[in-house]
Order: sequence, then C-alpha cells, then structure tokens
Amino acid sequence: MNKAETLEIKKQFTPERCTIDHICACLVDHEKNKRLVFKKAFRQLPDEQMYKYLDIFQHTLAGTFGKNLISLEFPLDQEQPGGTQDFLLTLRDSHLEEDEIIDEFYDKIIANYINGENYLILLVHAIYDIPGVSSDGIQMEDASDKIYDYILCSICPVKLSKAGLGYNESKNDIEERFRDWIVEGPSKGFLFPAFIERDMDIHNMLYFTKKPDDLQPEFVEAMFGGMAPMPAPEQKNLFDALVQDSIGDDADYDIMRNIHDNLNDMIEDHEGDPEPLELTKKDVKQLLADSGVPAERLDYFDQNYERTVGEEDVHLLATNIANTKKFDIETPDVVIKVKPDRADLVESKIIDGRQCLVIAVDDHIEVNGINVRTFMNK
Repeated sequence: MNKAETLEIKKQFTPERCTIDHICACLVDHEKNKRLVFKKAFRQLPDEQMYKYLDIFQHTLAGTFGKNLISLEFPLDQEQPGGTQDFLLTLRDSHLEEDEIIDEFYDKIIANYINGENYLILLVHAIYDIPGVSSDGIQMEDASDKIYDYILCSICPVKLSKAGLGYNESKNDIEERFRDWIVEGPSKGFLFPAFIERDMDIHNMLYFTKKPDDLQPEFVEAMFGGMAPMPAPEQKNLFDALVQDSIGDDADYDIMRNIHDNLNDMIEDHEGDPEPLELTKKDVKQLLADSGVPAERLDYFDQNYERTVGEEDVHLLATNIANTKKFDIETPDVVIKVKPDRADLVESKIIDGRQCLVIAVDDHIEVNGINVRTFMNK
C-alpha cells in the first residue's frame, strides 16, 4: 500500500463515512489474563465513544511508510489451509460474529505480543463500497462496482492516569485526584487485506508500529507468517557503517555533505511517485560514486556491502537512511545545526594550515537571542 491508498481508507473512520458494523475488544492485564471481553454493534455506541474509537483507528493508519507503516506479503505456504492468511480470511469472513474464532485471535496475540503492561485489543469489521473514479480523477460515489471487505486491529496500552491534585467542585476543595485506567493511542495494529490500486488484495496486509525500532519480529512471524523487514533505525545504522567502511580514511566533510545532498535530491525527485524509493546495492554504490568517493575505495564496496548489509536483495528505504530534517556537524567542543536544504552554507577550508568550517553569513547573526552586526555592516 502507499500513502494515497492508506489515506482513502483512513478517511472512512469519520462519523459520516464510517461503515464499521461490529467492534470487538479484549482487555489484557500485565499477566496475560483476559480481564474484559465484549462485542458490540458499532453504530449503537454512544457518539462520544464512537468518536474516540474512530480516532484510534485513524492513528493505526498514521505514520511514515517504511518506519511506522510496513507492507507485508504473505508467504505462499501461509495461504494454504491452516496458514496465517487463511486464518485471517476466516476471521474477516465471519464478520466478527463467531466468538470461537475471535477468542482464538485474542489468544494468538496474547501468546506472541511482548508487553509487560495492560493493553486493549480492538478489532473491527467494515465493508467499503469503492467509488468509481472519472477520467479527471474525481470520485463518483454513485458509481461503485467493487467492495473492500476488511478488518482492522489496534493494540492500545492501558495505563493509570498520573497522580496529582484536582479541584472537587461539589466540595469546593482541592483533593487528591482520582486515578483511573486510560486507553492510550495504538502501539501496534494491522489492516487486512491490503487496499492496493483501489482494490482488495488478500495476498498483502499493512502492519503498524508506533515505534519504528520495536517491530517485534516474533509477533509479526506468529501473526502473519512472514519475516519482519529490517527496522528503520537498523537500516540507518547499516547504511552509516557501510559509508564509513567504504570511505575509510578518505572520509571528509565535502563527501559527507554530497551524500546528504544527493540522497535528499533523490527523495525529492521521487516525491510524486506512489511507492517509496528503495535503494539496491547498485544504487548505493552509484550514490557514493556520485558523491565523490574515490574509485579505489569503491573497489572494496562489494565486500563491505556483503559484510555490513549481508544479502544483495536487501533494499534500503531512502527515507530511512537519509536525514531529511537535520544536518548536524559536531566537534568535541562545537555543534553546528544547519537546515537540511542549506548544507551548502557550510564549507571546509584550510586556513593558516588548519582545517576550518566556514559558514556563509549574508544577513544577520544572533548571539544568545540578540542580533549582532555582520562584517558587511561594520
């Protein structure tokens, strides 16, 4: 799935568009006991409750692709009877009306989800009439000829509210505040089947994790039968190690700035494409070459790649390995923070025999919040 496809489904989680028929929930305590289980007709919920649930479902489809939202494809063996895809299809096709399979679903999550605190499992079923689209891209609500029959699961931490003082209006007094259990936003979740090219795709699903470095590969494998992709922070660490090993002693500021600029240019050029930009081994090597890494150092690239990344078919998501929000330069005593698109303002020069960083200043300088005159104004 891509951003546009996810947004189309996310828009269904509003009171006006909502087509959810059933909601099921299971509250699990820190000892993996089921403390509460319920199943309700979604439209019969009080409005305030419905709005809160819809907000949770929207957040289950929020985040950055490759970091928080991960597309997963079922292995072929999991599409056979008894496989994970077969189980999820049976769950979806039940429209959440069969308690036995819902309980089995809860048990699978409880057995494999790593969490030492209380949490709430939310599961909903909905059918979306997919509107047709005119030649100019406008949706035609009355021209639907396909449906998207799906389930969405959200796993939310349940924590005690913070201790503190509060005002008791009836007693007109300050008292210790009552602490109750609060359902927080989702930490994990999934959408099945996937919604790809505005159609239902039972061979894929979308997995959500609030923390990119906490994919829980064992949970992914148990629930969906496939290997979890490399987490975003791990991709960044591997790329940094690969660059360091490939450049070796020839690393300098200009090369690193070029890598930063070229990588961000690639992401910007790819911005209009529906699918995220992935870099193969060949792409990474070309990136280093275009950034000024000497040819003799690139002769070691293949062995560095094999040692650092491993398999050649591993693809690195460009947004996972690039710093699109910062460009930081650090020395033992000085830290320089530059807007990521203005790295050109800082140059490396040899002055009086010493390597120096020169920062171009064309307008004004602030020191501890106070404007000071630049050289040109003196």
